[in-house]
Amino acid sequence: MKIVAAYLLAQLGGNTSPTAEDLKTILGSVGADADDDRIELLLSSVKGKDITELIASGREKLASVPSGGGVAVAGGGAPAAAAAPAAEAKKEEKVEEKEESDDDMGFSLFD
Repeated sequence: MKIVAAYLLAQLGGNTSPTAEDLKTILGSVGADADDDRIELLLSSVKGKDITELIASGREKLASVPSGGGVAVAGGGAPAAAAAPAAEAKKEEKVEEKEESDDDMGFSLFD
């Protein structure tokens, strides 16, 4: 996974065809080990292919993978994105309740 991340970082940095040395440099900059065989496997797999097309085809494959949790994911994960604000709202409600319960005691320990 770290080799794929290094490849994508090189792509984002403007290097449209990163070499094994480029990936080793990126991985070395963060202290990660670079496995030559895996780097060569990745580079041979993506040689001559557009990275955006590879990502798009990967998303299509992931859409068919069951993710559990009882929520059907359709359309690129929209339900997961909609669930995030709801979870944040619940957290905020809990925090507010906690604050209210502290005020309801009606006395001070130092009086």
